[in-house]
Amino acid sequence: MEISNHKRALVTGADGFIGSHLTELLLEKGYKVRALANYNSFNYWGWLEDLPTNPDLELVTGDIRDPHFAKHIMKNIDIVFHLAALIAIPYSYHSPDTYVDTNIKGTLNVCQAARELGGIRVIVTSTSEVYGTAQYVPIDEKHPKQAQSPYSASKIGADAIAMSFYNSFDLAVTIARPFNTYGPRQSARAIIPTIISQIANGIKEIKLGDLTPTRDFNFVKDTCNGFVALAESNLTIGKEINICSNYEISMLDTLSMIREIMQSDVKFITDEQRIRPVNSEVFRLWGDNKLIRELTGFEPQFNIRRGLEITCDWFTKSGNLHKYKADIYNV
Repeated sequence: MEISNHKRALVTGADGFIGSHLTELLLEKGYKVRALANYNSFNYWGWLEDLPTNPDLELVTGDIRDPHFAKHIMKNIDIVFHLAALIAIPYSYHSPDTYVDTNIKGTLNVCQAARELGGIRVIVTSTSEVYGTAQYVPIDEKHPKQAQSPYSASKIGADAIAMSFYNSFDLAVTIARPFNTYGPRQSARAIIPTIISQIANGIKEIKLGDLTPTRDFNFVKDTCNGFVALAESNLTIGKEINICSNYEISMLDTLSMIREIMQSDVKFITDEQRIRPVNSEVFRLWGDNKLIRELTGFEPQFNIRRGLEITCDWFTKSGNLHKYKADIYNV
């Protein structure tokens, strides 16, 4: 089955930050999308609530941790973009069991259902956190994995489960490994929306953790285009592939750029309670995107400043800003 015929897509975690943007992009590209939001009694669809009505969009709610449900929603689907996961690192310190259930077991359920149903392409979402602090830069896909938090351990496990299904059962799996994604709709547990929302609310002193680590930030539209590029190439099957900008910037420089864009005089204050345990902090992430460029022709379209300008503009609109609780520390 040719990748170009994969037009019936399931997006798990579609109610989240990247998932909602990916759902929009797939609809723009002519896919029929079944979008999974996490079940809740309010019938609330997260960021999917903001998407316009579209006859090619089917919204479903449920829990990817249930294998029977996973198989049910994957019927009549050509390709699965599996994004459903718990991703907050601080939360994984005190609730690691939930990360194993959601991230590892959820991925197992998706792969097992795809194997049993047959003919389904699977794109599994990894994270640059699986690499830990860089042993060399830029970080390519051969870099050793280092479990420096329960979260990263769960994603290493999920990736291994997915690749085992490729090696054992010839399942058409690709591991998409985005580096630090940012942009409109991102959760306030991440540093960029935390800073923007607090500045926008007039806060003059912001408590933060260590600002020396570096990251390879990717604007969300670039990340989503990377997902689609991987999905539409047969050459990516059976591979783990970075989605990154091949650019490194420190947390402090990133936040200083936000402060400049927003014309703020806010002060950043180190809060010891927000510093990760010493062996858990990932101090340097700088990704090598050569493989995705060679296999798909993918190139990032947004540099860090342009991406931050768009992000700041979105967050400072009152209709968006009021959805964020700037005075609460999100984990």
